[in-house]
Amino acid sequence: MSGEEAPAQQQLTEQEKTGDSPLEPPSEITQEAETPEAEAHAAEIPVTEDPPAVTPNKAPEEEVFTYRSLVLTGYGGYEKIKLQVKKGKPSLKSSEVLVRVKACGLNFADLLGRQGLYELLPSPPVTPGMECSGVIEDVGEEVTDRKVGDRVITMSRSGLWQEVAAVSADHTLIMPEQMSFEEGAAIPINYLTAYLMLFEMANCRSGQSILIHMAAGGVGVAATQLCKTVKDVTVFGTASASKHDTIREGGVTHPIDYRTRDYVEEIRNISPNGLDIVLDPLGGSDTHKGFNLLKPMGTLIVFGAANCVTGQKKNLLALAKTWYNQFTINTLRLMHANKAVCGFHLGYLNDDQLIFQTLGKLLELYNQGKIKPRIDSTYHFEQVAPGSSTNQADALALQGSLQSKQADILPSCNHLSGKCFFSTALKGYVYTSLAIVVSFGITSTHGGRCQAC
Repeated sequence: MSGEEAPAQQQLTEQEKTGDSPLEPPSEITQEAETPEAEAHAAEIPVTEDPPAVTPNKAPEEEVFTYRSLVLTGYGGYEKIKLQVKKGKPSLKSSEVLVRVKACGLNFADLLGRQGLYELLPSPPVTPGMECSGVIEDVGEEVTDRKVGDRVITMSRSGLWQEVAAVSADHTLIMPEQMSFEEGAAIPINYLTAYLMLFEMANCRSGQSILIHMAAGGVGVAATQLCKTVKDVTVFGTASASKHDTIREGGVTHPIDYRTRDYVEEIRNISPNGLDIVLDPLGGSDTHKGFNLLKPMGTLIVFGAANCVTGQKKNLLALAKTWYNQFTINTLRLMHANKAVCGFHLGYLNDDQLIFQTLGKLLELYNQGKIKPRIDSTYHFEQVAPGSSTNQADALALQGSLQSKQADILPSCNHLSGKCFFSTALKGYVYTSLAIVVSFGITSTHGGRCQAC
């Protein structure tokens, strides 16, 4: 090592010890090199913290359209009806409207469907519901005679026990201004059935006599009101004794307690020659009795088989008994008797023009004050789910009916009739703006008739 190299090596060693890089001056040297002007300038610059990291704005998630629906999950008892939330707005065809359902009706066919006895209802899982009222929320491209905000009544074979429903615009009718949503939901099935049987089939006219079984039922109340639109029609109505005052006020001329009296004998005592029209929703042996009660030129109309339904679930014994006692007749006997036997089933009537023309006539009768659905109660939608007191909710399957005894109902129940006639402890359906309406109808005990009617 030369003498020149030794000092250089020593200098390098000293720099390494001080930790200063040979490429960067030490901090002391930098501070000494700064001029007074630079120090003053530095003092003028405020010291700020580093700005927070900016996160990119996330696009807001699109809100998913949801609606609630009562779904029949299988055949059986009340527990088979579940409240479910469905996602996605129902698709709307160009000729359809989207209805926000405000009230939907409960009918005897819904009971049959839950038990697997109504063949027109698709297999579970399915949403029942054949009639409702509500407000149009959207319209298809080709719809010109309906607009958003219209209050309408509509019908379908199923699918209306839910918050929104897409239906054909041709299957809607504008509700009268004074009609409530509850009344709108109670008119179609019961009043169409009664009107078409009385006036299209039986040609009901002045001076005739008629037997209405289950006169406190949905069709029974409708048929009684419609009979009053014809002069001098005599109405015989079967119902339990506690309902007689009410159905008499509604227009029944001769109430008969079928529990304690033989209605055939009672009718014969009052009208020895018989009846012009018999409306039979019972089937079985009662159809035989109805035919024998007819006058010559009389008409028997069979529109149900309530005798085969005796509880929550399908009763094979009751079905077999009703089938065994089913009325049969040959054409020769009909000819000799000069009587007519008709069958009526609204679900199989594939004449939309007739149905909605008739519904229009019924709305005219409502405007004239000649008919008015009698609403027993409305019930909250969400409480139909299992675990929400529905073990007593007979009305999901069994319609409300005239009952003199106060029923155990929810505090929020709206007694539109001013009095609760419901025969069981219905614990309700329908959320805040949607009501399942119980118009008077049939339950099924005591040989096919409810203890109320």
